Amino acid sequence: MRIVALALPFALIMLVAASALAQAPPAGSTAACGRENVSFKVKPEESQPTPTQPDPGKARVYFFHDAGTSATLGYPTVKLAMDGAWVGANHGNSYFSVSVAPGEHHVCVTLQSSLVAQRVELAHFTAEADRVYYFRTRLVMSRTVELLELDPIDSDQGKYLVVSSTLSVSTPKK
Repeated sequence: MRIVALALPFALIMLVAASALAQAPPAGSTAACGRENVSFKVKPEESQPTPTQPDPGKARVYFFHDAGTSATLGYPTVKLAMDGAWVGANHGNSYFSVSVAPGEHHVCVTLQSSLVAQRVELAHFTAEADRVYYFRTRLVMSRTVELLELDPIDSDQGKYLVVSSTLSVSTPKK
């Protein structure tokens, strides 16, 4: 009887530890992400600016979020990092862009929410000077599935999304 009494707390501890390890990404796999404690405040730009071209000798990267709905009250913010530093965030159907130097870059996207399970999506690409790159994130949620996606998209689709989406202006919260 005493062995069973000792084994039960041990089994509980092992179950909790295994669960925690299963949820944490493998060490080193999230080097593209920024610090965990950074969160963003996101506001939509009131006027629709014209698409931004690459800075001379640089590439331009657009990040879109496709919410799939216009009802985004309570919808999680999606934050994006490149090469280990957060570069911005989207909320609802929105986008922002950044200028990057030519070369290989690593992208990380995660949710800024405590209400849905934490997800991390990663990608990499090699930027060339004077080129434009487009990535889209989507959060698919149902009663049984929560899936965060990060995909490169075609330039025709990217140009369409620039004129049909809202520019996102994000600033880190203090």
